[in-house]
Amino acid sequence: MVDLVSPVIQRQLSAVASAVKVNLLEVSKDVRRDVVENIPKLRGDEAVDRLLAASVESNVTTLLYVLEHDLDPEALEVPAAAVEYARRLAQRQVPMDALVRAYRVGHGRFLAWCLDEVGEQVRDPTAVVPVVNHLLNRSFGYIDHISERVITAYQQERDHWLLSQSAARASRVKGVLDAPRVDVELAEASVGYRLRQYHLGLVSWVTEGAEHGRGLAQLDRLTTPLADTLRCGSKPLFVPCDEAAAWSWLPMGSQGDVAWKQFADVVADHGPFARVAAGQPAPGVDGFRQTHRQALRVQTVADLAQPGSQVTTFAETAPVALILADLDATRGWVWQVLGTLANDDEHATRLRETLRVFLSTGSRYASTADQLVLHKNTVKYRIRKAEEAVGHPLDGHRSDVEMALRICHELGGPVLRPTGTSP
Repeated sequence: MVDLVSPVIQRQLSAVASAVKVNLLEVSKDVRRDVVENIPKLRGDEAVDRLLAASVESNVTTLLYVLEHDLDPEALEVPAAAVEYARRLAQRQVPMDALVRAYRVGHGRFLAWCLDEVGEQVRDPTAVVPVVNHLLNRSFGYIDHISERVITAYQQERDHWLLSQSAARASRVKGVLDAPRVDVELAEASVGYRLRQYHLGLVSWVTEGAEHGRGLAQLDRLTTPLADTLRCGSKPLFVPCDEAAAWSWLPMGSQGDVAWKQFADVVADHGPFARVAAGQPAPGVDGFRQTHRQALRVQTVADLAQPGSQVTTFAETAPVALILADLDATRGWVWQVLGTLANDDEHATRLRETLRVFLSTGSRYASTADQLVLHKNTVKYRIRKAEEAVGHPLDGHRSDVEMALRICHELGGPVLRPTGTSP
């Protein structure tokens, strides 16, 4: 929405913009020079440099037009050259943060030219601050509007580019996963990834809440900080499945351990709309396959879990992941083992959680009470009620009950008996 300003202030800002426009080519070259000097990642070949020059000039021209005629930036189309430059950076795998920073740096240099002209064009000292305020409001509004659009163009192109460029690699990776025998040296050269080391297999996908981070571009970027936190010595292998899901392998060299808490923190910080299912680190070609199969199993757990978590690992869910090959059979077995304790209601949920913790502590009432912050007598009451709900003594069935409780804890609703259903 256009903000209201005094016609006098607008006329003076218009005069400032007109004065800057006289030096349009010089301003554009100066802005481009400042961008390239401050952001080395944008130094490309001649074709990319020409696109950058066209993008800068079109943005400077449009922004001066906004200032001169007091236009609403959000009503304007994005300059075609700016969109094309964003797409080209995506194809060249230039990080998106370089593109975003280019708009900040370029805006700063552009404002320097405008502020110089404010000193020349605005003779009334009382008008300087209002003119500068209007200049900042309009120019920041334009930069915000344009950068949002070019980021979208970058990410759409990045997703398309990843899919088109990765089709052949995906085929070769599937060959490594499925072939009875693998020529390791040939396979490594084919997929561009070293197989004779430990690997951590991941399946990642984006949720419906994603906006500009939606799709493959976000998932691809996420692998870099994950590899950094695991101190990987080489680049991860990233294979898109579709527009919103991917397989990846993190190269772990000789190490086979993962600090999962730190791993989950990185996902939360760098991929707020991403979900990740992770296998266990394993070595060699067999490990490459094994950790991937585990991640696929874990994805099934993550998809079913309600509400679930952002990162789901095989280390935490292995028994549940392996038993879920047949969900209907698993659900029926849980109902059979737990009786009415498998009901999907608040009462059964409290009893299940108390019994699960009780069994995990070695059937110690005091330890259970401490963990759940309950009175010891409350724990005893709940355990008695849980046993009644199961319908048989726990002795002799303890391992089955523990497994059924764990499945309920991991998955929730999908394996519980709906309210009103007879046991």
